[in-house]
Amino acid sequence: MIQAKRIGHATFETPDLDRQIDYYHEVVGLTPVARDGDAAYLATGVGQLAIVLKKGSEQGCKRIAFEASPSLDLKDAQKQLAAMGLKSDLRNDSLPGVGQTVAFTDPKGTLLELFTQSQFLDMPAAARNDSAALKLGHLAFVVPDPAAMAEFYQKVLGFRVSDWISEFFVFLRCNADHHAVNFIRGNAACMHHIAFELKDAAHLHRSCELLGRQRVPLIWGPVRHGPGHNLATYHRDPDDNITEFFAELDRVLDEERGFFEPRPWHEDRPQFPKVWDGTKQREGWGLPPTPDFLRQAQLGYVPRAASAPAGKP
Repeated sequence: MIQAKRIGHATFETPDLDRQIDYYHEVVGLTPVARDGDAAYLATGVGQLAIVLKKGSEQGCKRIAFEASPSLDLKDAQKQLAAMGLKSDLRNDSLPGVGQTVAFTDPKGTLLELFTQSQFLDMPAAARNDSAALKLGHLAFVVPDPAAMAEFYQKVLGFRVSDWISEFFVFLRCNADHHAVNFIRGNAACMHHIAFELKDAAHLHRSCELLGRQRVPLIWGPVRHGPGHNLATYHRDPDDNITEFFAELDRVLDEERGFFEPRPWHEDRPQFPKVWDGTKQREGWGLPPTPDFLRQAQLGYVPRAASAPAGKP
């Protein structure tokens, strides 16, 4: 069985490559580690590839890469995918720190890439930024049928369900972290947000100060969520994609016991995966989501013009 171990990196197309490089470097704190024509590669301060940017006519997330066990033979993975009716390609894209990949498409049309060999990149001391995001945490997508998408990720990549909100929002994990992907019901498939983990609440506070200096408004937060119980803020990048910064996400340290590592703010003791009531206030504290945050899932979201960084005239 193929078992994803962590989310590796996400690939975005953008009409303005330089502007997006600046955003991920100056706001998220990632470090550009390579550039190849119309493609750029950015890594976290510890040297893990997190974002690939490619120049294109439309903005959006085009690929997600997951790291699998190093014992998995990629040719065997292809056979397993074929047995499930999925076509795949073996690729040698020579990405920084990432070896050979197997690529296939999920039901919503996103290209998924599996890799088993990765290396930490040699980062200069100046790139070890204490204010930088620790890692790429998760990606959320709007889809017409979250249950079908959850079934695919469980069957094909070994994901496990962490929580549901009613029947319209599902959170899936592939390691101890509460979720690496999540899917919310909407009229058309698109990315809802990308999320980066920060160290703690103080780091989240510093990120808000940075966003304020950059004149990038928050579209939701600070808030403590119910499902996952993480602290979070949300803003839009220059291409109009939603970015979440989060800290204190729930973790399952023992799958056999099956509950999340206990925290004082949990509603249940112990806190097991569950279906949350979609009609009640779920956030531990903070204001409800704004219409700007919610509009991705409404009426087949179409991005607004992205001629200037969010929050700037």
